Amino acid sequence: MKRMIPNLDEERALFLEGFHLIAGIDEAGRGAMAGPVVAGAVILPRTLDAQWAKMVKDSKFLTRARREYLYGFINNSAIATGVGIISPEIIDEIGIAAAARQAMKEAVGKLDPQPEILLIDYFTLPEVILPQKGVADGDSLCFSIACASIVAKVTRDRIMADLDACYPGYGFSKHKGYLTSEHQDCLRKLGPCPIHRRSFSPIRDGE
Repeated sequence: MKRMIPNLDEERALFLEGFHLIAGIDEAGRGAMAGPVVAGAVILPRTLDAQWAKMVKDSKFLTRARREYLYGFINNSAIATGVGIISPEIIDEIGIAAAARQAMKEAVGKLDPQPEILLIDYFTLPEVILPQKGVADGDSLCFSIACASIVAKVTRDRIMADLDACYPGYGFSKHKGYLTSEHQDCLRKLGPCPIHRRSFSPIRDGE
């Protein structure tokens, strides 16, 4: 059974190797039918003795209110945070995998100071010339990556709420662009809008 409580094992091992600035990275929105893909990058201090830290989990297993609550503490406690946002147009042009990597690269580029090594959920980033490690189930098991997942998810959810106001009738603030039955019904009635990913089925197939 997969352990769902993130810990600092990966970070502690890297501290022992002599690294000081360790960035956790994750993305949100890879499987959505609409809206951007967003990546978060977080460098945390070596010592983090805070009550809020005990609440951190993969963003998928937190309520919206808990994610928002933790988002503020993460940003206030981190040495640095960065966000990368790639539009639906670019996703359609280069594909979702490349777009997610580009978002992660942008998030890392916005960190100040820059990290010495990266911990990434599952993947590595050939586009970034830094030591790095892809961690299986990293968003569930690695504390820095879990914090990055919260930053990415909250940022993207806020974007989708704003886009809901720009494109009313689709329910973006509720389903965040994922293909729920409600979203499918809206697509049938209204057709795709400018923030839908034309390369994704069923939009690509005209269903």
